Amino acid sequence: MAKKTKLKIIPLGGLGEVGKNLTVFEYGNDIVLLDCGMAFPDEEMLGIDLVIPDFAYLVKNKDKVRAIVLTHGHEDHIGAIPYLLKEINVPVYGTNLTLGLVQNKLKEHNLLSSTKLIRVNPGGSFKVGVFTFEYIRSNHSIADAVAVAIHTPLGVVVHTGDFKIDATPIEGEMIDLTRIGELGKKGILALMSDSTNAERPGFTRSERTVGIKFDDVFRSAKQRIIVATFASNVHRVQQIINAAHKTNRKVAVSGRSMLNVMEVAINLGHLKVPEGLLIDIDMVKKYRPNQIVIITTGSQGEAMSALYRMAFSDHRKVEIVKGDLVVISANPIPGNEKNVGTVVNELMKKGADIIRDDIHVSGHACQEELKMMLAIAKPRYFIPVHGEYSFLKTHADLARMLGMDKKDIFIMENGNVLEIGADDARMSGTVPSGMTLIDGLGVGDVGNIVLRDRKHLAEDGLIVVVVTISSSTGQVIAGPDIISRGFVYVREAEDLMENIRTVAREALDQCQKNHLRDWTSLKGALKTKISERLFQETKRKPMILPVIMEVE
Repeated sequence: MAKKTKLKIIPLGGLGEVGKNLTVFEYGNDIVLLDCGMAFPDEEMLGIDLVIPDFAYLVKNKDKVRAIVLTHGHEDHIGAIPYLLKEINVPVYGTNLTLGLVQNKLKEHNLLSSTKLIRVNPGGSFKVGVFTFEYIRSNHSIADAVAVAIHTPLGVVVHTGDFKIDATPIEGEMIDLTRIGELGKKGILALMSDSTNAERPGFTRSERTVGIKFDDVFRSAKQRIIVATFASNVHRVQQIINAAHKTNRKVAVSGRSMLNVMEVAINLGHLKVPEGLLIDIDMVKKYRPNQIVIITTGSQGEAMSALYRMAFSDHRKVEIVKGDLVVISANPIPGNEKNVGTVVNELMKKGADIIRDDIHVSGHACQEELKMMLAIAKPRYFIPVHGEYSFLKTHADLARMLGMDKKDIFIMENGNVLEIGADDARMSGTVPSGMTLIDGLGVGDVGNIVLRDRKHLAEDGLIVVVVTISSSTGQVIAGPDIISRGFVYVREAEDLMENIRTVAREALDQCQKNHLRDWTSLKGALKTKISERLFQETKRKPMILPVIMEVE
């Protein structure tokens, strides 16, 4: 009897973590990828610029990969696309704004001319291999976001993407729950739903409530206003522009990513700016403070962002002065609280007034919206996605509250394989997954060992031991010389340095007595003896780097 083909769902990013979302849908000889995002490094990843998913499984099966399908244009959903396209050149499907933002990335990587970008409007559908994808209008903190219905030979899988239920969105209509309900009545095989706010009760407030707050702040403010928000939140930027227009203020923009996103959004009609409202940042000084609004990046306290540079007097065009009103229209992403606090402190030291409470709403659904999505979709199987394990678990508990059987709910980890057949679904092993670290132009050449060494150097410093020996006799001709970097200041620790030299000479003498002349033995002896002595003397363990030179 022929073996029946099963649908495989394999998350390679975005589960049990924040960012780098990537999900594999595989049936027979067809693989389609949903999103392909990046994450920013944590404080342990010294020197790392970006974190992207491990593409090993996709490269191994590159002949099966048919396309990348995108839900929206946030970095954690599109940021890794250029790196994947360098390995596997496939078409990329997305909505208007999403592909507009992808184009900018492809230009930077010289991939635009070699990549096929296919625009699909919400409500549209397209076929890729055995799959038919249907874009369903959604609401999120970026324009042109969609949920996706994936019509497979075994049934329909609905992936919500990042979503909220906003009855009064800034642009367009609310999420198309009617279409999801229609699919639910016919039978949804599996629902994959955003879990980012699964631990928050109630409903997420409408984006329009932020606009009302902006109107109040702008009307009452008599000073210059600087608003920091996410560059990608076009709806938020639109409301800032609306409030500025109502109060007869000109708008200047600072921050490369903000300028790029606004340019794309204006060109595509997603951002409507009254003529003459926008001015160049160089023109700000020609207006009175109460005539100006500056929109900037840096709401997360990112080092080198425009707001950060303003706070530390390092911005070439904007200087914070006493009385400036700085509005931070974003909540700190977990882990960024300290960075945001540092920037706020510096702004306050310069005399700026700060508003950062009740001037932001989330782009993700809270518990009541998540329950509504489950009730409308009525899926056979449920897979919570996006976010840390506790978010996924809480979302799974919500599904059980609504009557779903525990055996039909799958809390997955990156690399897990979920196989769905005609009659059942089960976890069936794993594929390679994890993260690839980007350092400058290097992709994946920095791994755990290099990070461990960087951390060791950062925390404990470095001792270099330089010795010159005779290649014929093995006798020490010069040295050992001791160089300290990040451990102690040599001029103030001469006794310790001399102690290390003595230990190094004794170690080399012992090697010569034991007729050990190979470099591995000599370096090992130096490392062991010096490390032991330094720990006795200082209770510290710097990295020991022996350098041995041979001369005739």
